Amino acid sequence: MTDLASLPYRPCVGVMLVNAHGRVFVGRRIDQRESEVDGEGDFWQMPQGGIDPGEELRTAAFRELAEETGVGEAHATILAQTREELLYDLPDHLIGKLWKGKYRGQRQHWFLMRFTGHDDDIDLNAHEPAEFNAWKWAEADHLPDLIVPFKKRVYRAVLEEFRALI
Repeated sequence: MTDLASLPYRPCVGVMLVNAHGRVFVGRRIDQRESEVDGEGDFWQMPQGGIDPGEELRTAAFRELAEETGVGEAHATILAQTREELLYDLPDHLIGKLWKGKYRGQRQHWFLMRFTGHDDDIDLNAHEPAEFNAWKWAEADHLPDLIVPFKKRVYRAVLEEFRALI
């Protein structure tokens, strides 16, 4: 059996996409695997995903945003990036189920981006397979209430760091 504490963190980027009204894009995951340990739940999250080998952070952030929302660089502008990586551990029950059991959690670089498009520029089916089955604009202060419990600390840190720019 693998010592869970010895597993590495998966390199990842996240995007807080904010519209002109200061509301934040969140999507409801199609595969609610992350909520299995927490029971039934209606969890929403901001776009995020792994960094490909050799990929620059900015490139990964725009790629993940485009894959999950259909929003490309023509409709989003980077306003800020977190000063440091933010880490979270998966609950023990999920370590063998996500990412082929290779990682204990994620180390994330977050980007704050301003959405400059229109709502009809958002396309959850821009990439196969789709990550989300629904989306909405949420109040920034409500973000920690929407995410699975084990990611709340990260969402609070992202919100605190970007709050003045939202």
